[in-house]
Amino acid sequence: MTTYNAPVEEMMFLFNNLKDNKNYNEIEKFKEINSDLVKDILEQAAKINQEVVHPLAKIGDENPCIYENGIVRSPPGFKEAYARFINDGWTSLSCDPKYGGQGMPKTVSTFFEEMLSSASLSFKLYSELSIGAYNCILHHADEKIKDVFLPKIVEGKWSGTMCLTESQCGTDLGLIKTKAVKQKDSSFLLTGQKIFITSGDHDLTENIIHLVLAKIPGGPDGTKGISLFLVPKFNVNNDGSIGARNGVNTLSIESKMGIKGSPTCVLNFDNAKGFLIGQENKGLSSMFTMMNLERIIVGIQGLGISETAYQNSLAYAKERKQGKSNNNKDNKTDEIIKHADIRRSLLNMKSIIEGQRSLAFWLSQQIDVSLNHTNDEIRKSADDLVSLITPVVKSFFTDMGTEITNEAIQIFGGYGYTKDQGIEQLYRDNRITPIYEGTNSVQAIDLVFRKVLNNKILSNFISIIKNEIKEKNGKSELQRFSKILENNIKLLEEFAKWLEDKNKDGKDDVSSACNDFLKVLGYISLAYSWFKITKVSLDKLGENKNFYEEKINTANYYYDKILPRVEAHYKSAKTGSDYIMKAKFN
Repeated sequence: MTTYNAPVEEMMFLFNNLKDNKNYNEIEKFKEINSDLVKDILEQAAKINQEVVHPLAKIGDENPCIYENGIVRSPPGFKEAYARFINDGWTSLSCDPKYGGQGMPKTVSTFFEEMLSSASLSFKLYSELSIGAYNCILHHADEKIKDVFLPKIVEGKWSGTMCLTESQCGTDLGLIKTKAVKQKDSSFLLTGQKIFITSGDHDLTENIIHLVLAKIPGGPDGTKGISLFLVPKFNVNNDGSIGARNGVNTLSIESKMGIKGSPTCVLNFDNAKGFLIGQENKGLSSMFTMMNLERIIVGIQGLGISETAYQNSLAYAKERKQGKSNNNKDNKTDEIIKHADIRRSLLNMKSIIEGQRSLAFWLSQQIDVSLNHTNDEIRKSADDLVSLITPVVKSFFTDMGTEITNEAIQIFGGYGYTKDQGIEQLYRDNRITPIYEGTNSVQAIDLVFRKVLNNKILSNFISIIKNEIKEKNGKSELQRFSKILENNIKLLEEFAKWLEDKNKDGKDDVSSACNDFLKVLGYISLAYSWFKITKVSLDKLGENKNFYEEKINTANYYYDKILPRVEAHYKSAKTGSDYIMKAKFN
């Protein structure tokens, strides 16, 4: 079984030193969120995740959800843990106080999302979609629906799901067949089937609120005819109490590679009563409020699982003895952490994880600004940056999660391949993250065609990095990093220009390069994060020499050993798609 210790010190380092977004610091309601308060929250979060949630990871994997007689039962211990989880108020952390929430900013709740992902992704998935449903209802539903449903979701007594996928369509939602027929009382009756519904049915909450995409007969074809509906598992009476069972039933749950403690359901809607969210035929734009947030959170899942993989790999490397290192002087067998190649693997993990955590913190500030700043232009600018970096966080973090969990298995050797250590479970649990909420290839296509070729968001982000470089403090390490980062930014700009030129008459070239471009932007974004970390660390060396020297050393490793991957991706992309499209695949 794995162990997990929440990296509170690392998180507080970011909150105390890299909360440097001027617009974020202007948000009045967050000015009282001080360091002492955040540290207390994170320490309490660490306690419940380490002591209560983390033991459920192995339990859920060995005792998966059961579907019997039309009922989905959660693994042993999940009910008790969830009851404590909601009693302690964790579902309400980032929610509006108007509906019973604590009103914490994303700069705080993102750290908690990481902890939960590290502790047990299966357990996390029961509440994760609830927050997505909360945000969608909050931004698009009428006041009556908000007043009835949001307090219970915030409290955690009711959970939420997102019902998009059908057997004939995943990404191409214009092909959905679920229909919604309007009734005299303005409600709708929904009929159809949805698949791959995370936490679609379970026994942890009193009610489950499904947000369902469907088509109203007579509406436009394709995605323009999609509407969004709130469909509860149990109907809700006028006084807010739970009424009769609605026409929503679970047909089966999937037998999966990982996240076995979370039920992935096939749901059947048979004249299920639902309520329109937003406007008719505008459902996809409303659902994107939930989907975009969920994509960022999926990226954080990859980060969280990577952290657990790293912690356990490091502990094992300090104990496992094998062979003699090159500098061995006593002729005794050494711990494998003394071998250069193992240290390389560990630093690969460490440099990517800490860079990702910093980038996620930067992004969380942009999200808070986009949602809460009083100036419309500032909100829009922040929202554009969130739009640009969302596919990077979703795809890059989860792809790196696959790389890191794979490397963790390698460090453990044969023991990593067995179930006893729990390392192979981390790989299996993470493997869904590059797939759901839009596959990583879809994210890369979205990044290039919608965020890079059709607007100037990328140039705004590049300007932010260039301004950061200009403000360097003159230290030799930063001078070196500046030159490397400037060269990589030049390459990024050349890559974007190449895509723009090719898009005129070689769209296959562009499509085949999308994944490479996303990786390039991901690695450079982490280099930007490490530049900021190093600047702070150089200034604070006297306060905690060991901590900040380690930061500087890890930054140097990232710039010398990881960042050169950028050039390889660029060179590969520029070869185009000729051989790809000529392949016969006989």
